[in-house]
Amino acid sequence: MNNADAEGVRLQKVLSQAGIASRRAAEDLISRGKVKVNGEPARLGQRVDPAKDVIHVSGKRVITDVDTVYFAINKPRGVISTMDDDEGRLSLAEYAKGIDQRVFHVGRLDTDSEGLLLLTNDGELANRIMHPSHGLPKVYRAQVNGIMDKATWNRLLAGVELEDGPAKADKLKIIDEHAGQSLIEITIHEGRKHIVRRLMDEVDHHVSRLVRTEIGPVKLRNLKPGTVRRLTPDEVGLLYREVGL
Repeated sequence: MNNADAEGVRLQKVLSQAGIASRRAAEDLISRGKVKVNGEPARLGQRVDPAKDVIHVSGKRVITDVDTVYFAINKPRGVISTMDDDEGRLSLAEYAKGIDQRVFHVGRLDTDSEGLLLLTNDGELANRIMHPSHGLPKVYRAQVNGIMDKATWNRLLAGVELEDGPAKADKLKIIDEHAGQSLIEITIHEGRKHIVRRLMDEVDHHVSRLVRTEIGPVKLRNLKPGTVRRLTPDEVGLLYREVGL
């Protein structure tokens, strides 16, 4: 056994503690070549440093550092996207009191918008998610004035010119139309300030309510406003894959 293997924690124990599989199932994954450590095929009995070694299972990154945390929050309307506010306004910190680690928010939602935000202390992943080059898709549900016609639909998908450059929807879906208003689902991959609201204003469909429901592989689902949940290992692994880590 070399010095690297003489220290650290057995790999199957690390995978079990990370919620990937039982120790016996982890041994099977290792035997079948499904596990890599720092880019190399793992060995049965191998020891690793959970805080430093990079582990992939079936091509997905496994986060084994117990001090690194990942949460989803459903930001209510009227809450500002910051962990601290000098003016005493209601901020995300109010809803993160149960998290022992010091976390920060990944991206932001304007005060009048609601929905999914990520909280973490993983700076590398957060920077990748926010960087425009990775184009992580974000899905919103928007209540807008008016009934959208086909020409407007096509214009949004083709792109419109805003004061800071062109913008477009990647996908559009009509959820409901009633009483002169439309509920639409819009997917967009960039994060410029107020981008969805500005995009809809440009085509004369003012947004009266905006809720973000998805960030890449992470979905809001039935998370209630003002509540926080820990991301699953699978969600974290998929986020890492989406941004090339």
